[in-house]
Amino acid sequence: MGISEIFKSLLFFILAGLCEIGGGYLIWLWLREGRGIELAFLGAIILVLYGVIPTLQPANFGRVYAAYGGVFIAMALIWGWQIDKVIPDKFDIIGASIALIGVFIIMYWPRS
Repeated sequence: MGISEIFKSLLFFILAGLCEIGGGYLIWLWLREGRGIELAFLGAIILVLYGVIPTLQPANFGRVYAAYGGVFIAMALIWGWQIDKVIPDKFDIIGASIALIGVFIIMYWPRS
């Protein structure tokens, strides 16, 4: 897999993460914070997009979703930091780093 394919794959992971976390957050706002139901509908539509975006990945379903778990860990911590103002501690950073190393091994390590 070349550099441009890896970059495109990483972009799909980031887009999927934004859709999953963003869609879930909108539903959270509706249910937990009493915001309007329109946020729930928008969240549901965005969550459907999350289901579609991973199909654009070059690998098989199991590999993509296993690797996506690591991306989700890192993105969820970043979301919490930027949106909820909860600063990741050193254990969050270590754990997310380990997860991202796993992503690169699962998705991009050369196979024979």
